Amino acid sequence: MKSAEEIMEILKAFDLTGSYRDAGELAGVSHHTVARYVTARDAGRLSDKPAARAQLIDEFLPKVEEWVEKSRGKVRADVVHDKLTAAGFTGSERTTRRAVAAVKKSYRLGSVRVHRPWVTEPGLWLQYDFGDGPVIDGVRTVLFCAWLAWSRFRVVLAIRDKTAPSVFAALDVTLRRLGGAPTYVLTDNEKTVTVEHVAGMAVRNPQMVAFARHYGLTVLTCEPADPASKGGSESTVKVAKADLVPKETNLRGEYASFADLEAACATFCEEVNNRVHRVTRRAPAEMLEQERARLHALPSTPHTIALGTTRHVPVNSPMVTFEGGQYSVPHRLLGETVWVRVYGQGAGEQVVIVHVSSDGPLEVARHARATPGSPRIDDGHFPPAPAGALERRPRPKSAAEAEFLALGNGARLWLTEAAAAGTTKMRVKMAEAVSLAKLFGPGEVDWALGHAAVHARFAEADLPSIFNHRAAGTSGAVHRAGEDRSLTQGTAGWAALGQHTATTGEVGAQDQEVAS
Repeated sequence: MKSAEEIMEILKAFDLTGSYRDAGELAGVSHHTVARYVTARDAGRLSDKPAARAQLIDEFLPKVEEWVEKSRGKVRADVVHDKLTAAGFTGSERTTRRAVAAVKKSYRLGSVRVHRPWVTEPGLWLQYDFGDGPVIDGVRTVLFCAWLAWSRFRVVLAIRDKTAPSVFAALDVTLRRLGGAPTYVLTDNEKTVTVEHVAGMAVRNPQMVAFARHYGLTVLTCEPADPASKGGSESTVKVAKADLVPKETNLRGEYASFADLEAACATFCEEVNNRVHRVTRRAPAEMLEQERARLHALPSTPHTIALGTTRHVPVNSPMVTFEGGQYSVPHRLLGETVWVRVYGQGAGEQVVIVHVSSDGPLEVARHARATPGSPRIDDGHFPPAPAGALERRPRPKSAAEAEFLALGNGARLWLTEAAAAGTTKMRVKMAEAVSLAKLFGPGEVDWALGHAAVHARFAEADLPSIFNHRAAGTSGAVHRAGEDRSLTQGTAGWAALGQHTATTGEVGAQDQEVAS
């Protein structure tokens, strides 16, 4: 088989000479070869590919196509070759692999879904979907991902579940962040949207119908199990999970609390919406300013029917009562109105508390069921305790007390411990400490007072005794134990036990003898 360059040289030689033989001599080929290519050119069948020839596998191709169709294009070529060999095929495995590859290519071309580019209009479409969020404190969270089609503006919110109140609250926050409501909202066939299908028609959830009517929009659902029909939100879920869920690919650490996940979602939205989009070549936040003119105005009050029962937070205690139990809320909600509902059943039943602000409904607390007399309290809902509420600290009330406490932390510790021990004549001892500070310095007296407090020495002579001991310890020799010396009392005194002791008369007689 000649290459394309060789074929062109042959035809060029023929056009120059007009003779098969002369052209063959110039091109170095037979005149029959020249005649064959000239004839093929005149017939419009000139090609540098070899002519198709019959192969051993041709009669088995229908069976190969059947197996590829049955496996939906996933069957392996070696499996097909084994089956063909058992059926009498005598060709090589290489021939089988080529045939299977060709059949699979044809199958993909016949079954592939062709997508037509979606040319969106501003203010028309909003898509939303859900993604599995990270696990926080052993509880799995959910990522609510919304995508405004024309501007490509994304809203990712962290929610704790996919119940109707949580979804409605997330949608309200999304719409208020967008600054208006679009005409259509497209999503999956979740139970919060579609309760069932009758004759292929989706039956809407009445709560979702009421929600859509409140905001003046239409909720549509895609075909079941057809993610391609809402590719914008699917892509948003994919990108959000890749960045927000801790994985080895993003080196993100575990979240300490749900608030940390909410902050990460806000940072993610800020980054992606202010970054130039690769399709529009504009930042989504910039395009949203233009699209807001085509969005519908939002109602001033959110849709709160599904949020639960209203409760008023007292002005002096961040606790609300619901079905006989008390539950804490953040102290910033003192005097506000919240919505309380129950989520779950049995041992996992929870009480969810939602507050509606200018930004929309926001879940502020979630507690396990409380029983009467045993309230559910979150320490993070209360402000720091005021100074002195749990621990009394010395506060001078007179000049003498201020002068004593000015000695240092040792003086403060002595006053605290001495008062707790019921020490008498404390003012006299404090005045004595101030007098000693004028002689030996405040630092020395403060050190002595601290040691006296630690060892509970509050008597009248204890403070001078500590001074004397420290002076003797610094001026005299210090006895320390070592490898060749111990501070333990020895046993030399035991040697005198059992020995004869002289009487007084004997001692006197001995003295007279010595004198004489």
